[in-house]
Amino acid sequence: MPSERELRRRVRSIKNIQQVTRAMQLVAASKMRRAQAAVLASRPYEERLRTVLNDLAPYADPETSPLLARREVRRVGIVLVTTDRGLVGPMNVNLIRATLRFSQQQPAASFVAVGRKGINQLRRLRAPVTAEFPGIPDRPSSTDTNVIARVAVEEFVTGKVDEIYLAFTRFVNTLRQEPTIRRLLPFVPEEEDIDELPPLQYLFEPDPETVLNEVIPRLIEVAVFQTILESKASAFSAQMVAMRNATDAAGDLIDDLTLAANKARQTRITKEMLEIASGAEALGKG
Repeated sequence: MPSERELRRRVRSIKNIQQVTRAMQLVAASKMRRAQAAVLASRPYEERLRTVLNDLAPYADPETSPLLARREVRRVGIVLVTTDRGLVGPMNVNLIRATLRFSQQQPAASFVAVGRKGINQLRRLRAPVTAEFPGIPDRPSSTDTNVIARVAVEEFVTGKVDEIYLAFTRFVNTLRQEPTIRRLLPFVPEEEDIDELPPLQYLFEPDPETVLNEVIPRLIEVAVFQTILESKASAFSAQMVAMRNATDAAGDLIDDLTLAANKARQTRITKEMLEIASGAEALGKG
């Protein structure tokens, strides 16, 4: 059994760790509030833009834009968005596991890795990686994310891949984040049956090719930007919860060790009293 001194030393060490985890929890909570506000503010814009183009795409000639062209799927590209650091619970593990499971169902797959955790995991698996983007800021701008969108578009337009998917963790609430895989290219309606759509006629100014070539790339940039925001909000939420759990676990461990130290102290005092009594008894007999 550890001595009282060793137990006291462990209690002091765990208290120091608890202070660190509590500070990290507060920092993550502050960043989480900003990230949540950003993702909730931008989500309606992205969803509305996607809805408009979902309505428009069935009536647009695929030849007007290369981003509408459907091809036989021989290889898919996956933009995998993870965090740069750990301490986010099972978030990265769940996303990478879901992404690898999805990639195994495809004829072949290559990756665009965003975040060091995903980059390192793909390197360990020796998976084909087209591009790597570590160090995305905690408060990203479109400048930080547009380069990712350009790489994805180039991979599709040049025919290196036949479909592009986004793999990220979607923010639901502080306690719930969902691994999500969503098709980005080719741009086709996601949930609507084209045969059931009413026969609408759209007028394009100046022409369909110009309109689609301007709007669809913009949607792709917005979709990638929204994906990064979702991942950041999920990461800070998961980190805050993980640090809160670590702080609570440290408190429970401190209580257990303090109780054990008190028992060790009581045992030591009892032993010393018995030794004193035994010594006094021996002197009395002498």
